[in-house]
Amino acid sequence: MQTGLHRNTISKVYRQLETDGVVEAIAGSGIYVRDQQKQREVRIPPHVRNRGVKDLDQEVRKCVDGLLNSGCTLQQTRELLTREIDWRLRCGARVLVSTPREDIGASMLIAEELAPHLDVPVEVVPMEELESVLESSTNGTVVTSRYFLKPLEELAKRHSVRAVAVDLSDFGKELAMLKELRPGSCVGLVSISPGILRAAEVILHSMRGNEILLMTATPDVGSRLLALLRAASHVLCDSPSLPLVEHSLRQNRSQLMRMPQVHCAENYLSDSTIEQLRKEIGLLA
Repeated sequence: MQTGLHRNTISKVYRQLETDGVVEAIAGSGIYVRDQQKQREVRIPPHVRNRGVKDLDQEVRKCVDGLLNSGCTLQQTRELLTREIDWRLRCGARVLVSTPREDIGASMLIAEELAPHLDVPVEVVPMEELESVLESSTNGTVVTSRYFLKPLEELAKRHSVRAVAVDLSDFGKELAMLKELRPGSCVGLVSISPGILRAAEVILHSMRGNEILLMTATPDVGSRLLALLRAASHVLCDSPSLPLVEHSLRQNRSQLMRMPQVHCAENYLSDSTIEQLRKEIGLLA
């Protein structure tokens, strides 16, 4: 039969029909209309089935049954599930990391760790500018820390995007080291995030009280950083601050009575939160 259509167009149509379950291809025989009364087999990758869910098919049926029991028709159920999946896929187009401008360093830390693991653009946007950014394009997911999630959820809802909080590291290795310091030690904390410094002060005081002296600095304030390096026996910093700390130590070595031990925090985000985010925005295979 002559259709006037290019063979590539016809092949694409057949592939789409096969994907939709309308036809099936049988090797060495041809393409046939699928029996619509016959249950279609859906193959789920083994690595998905091994993640603690005993029966994914049953979970799907529970979800569908729940919507049907709520009064939805089967067609409405299909539309609702398709709409939710499509929305999540649109939200996976890019990631906007946002915190208030006064603590934009927290956004930079989050973005630095997310970018190597996400195959989508990762942008840092101050919370004060986020509305204007979302007005120009509503594709994407807004990522923040739990401290700022509530106001961002309200903003994201107005623009039909998602707002997701990432969990910070428990800094177990760093806290264990601080517990072992002898009384009277002086500790310096250096971070590009003022919010992290304030939180660390509270945590350290609850752990050690007045047993140790604590100093904090952001790396862009040279005089405060130098005073911290002169006084501290141990310096804890995040990875963006490390080059500035090391540069200041080299540049001012003659002014230091002793070189402090410098410890760089390995991670800002928890081990599981990146994989969870990838799953949330549809980037896991």
